[in-house]
Amino acid sequence: MRLFSGVLDSSSALASAVLGSVSDRLGFSRVFFGRTNPSSMPALACEAAADAQKPWLFVGLGNPGRMYKGTRHNVGFEMIDAIAEAEGISVSSKQFKAIVGKGLIGDVPVMLAKPQTFMNASGESVGQLVSYFKIPLNQLVVIYDDLDLPFAKLRLLPKGGHGGHNGMRSIIDHLKQSSNFARLRIGIGRPPEELGAISFVLQSFTEQEKEELEVTFQRGLQAVRIMVQEGFNKSAQFVNTPPQPPEMLNR
Repeated sequence: MRLFSGVLDSSSALASAVLGSVSDRLGFSRVFFGRTNPSSMPALACEAAADAQKPWLFVGLGNPGRMYKGTRHNVGFEMIDAIAEAEGISVSSKQFKAIVGKGLIGDVPVMLAKPQTFMNASGESVGQLVSYFKIPLNQLVVIYDDLDLPFAKLRLLPKGGHGGHNGMRSIIDHLKQSSNFARLRIGIGRPPEELGAISFVLQSFTEQEKEELEVTFQRGLQAVRIMVQEGFNKSAQFVNTPPQPPEMLNR
């Protein structure tokens, strides 16, 4: 029995060392993945270590600098800020041409990123983040503005083309032409006839629009929580199904 006990202790120590090494290398605290009963570690070590390598990566697109803050083209940045604030994640470290934060949503490890390359070169940052942290493409979600969606409307899709969005075009280019990753689009509406698209996306929101967007950001936050904890399909159903009017809910 002493020999058997020693083998278990040795296996536990080895599993703990492997798991700790992986989580430390990724920059996630060991406490993120240390919630398993130590007695079950030998059986779960490989599974836990694999999970530790695969955080969800949420990338919000925008342009860096004060002059672009609060503009239509930067709603991706603002959605990341809303997630970070709600989940207590500090998005402040600089890695691979992005400002990055790492934390948990529930028990699920996530990374939040805001590329600092300017919109049209977003792929330079995203490609490096995906490659270095070995993010599966089905756990990459890019959040960005969309002229073709009504203002403040959300749309969540598992894959697709760039749709003329230069930030998305750059990301697809840097992922070896793969577009098999999710995207959460935030509608900013169409520009008036007298205003070109470039001028429109670089406009700031009105106070009324900011209030409407707060509701959108809260809905987006809920979608992200559902996605990492219950799966993409449930999140897509939540986002893409129009909310019921209050009078319908009371019937």
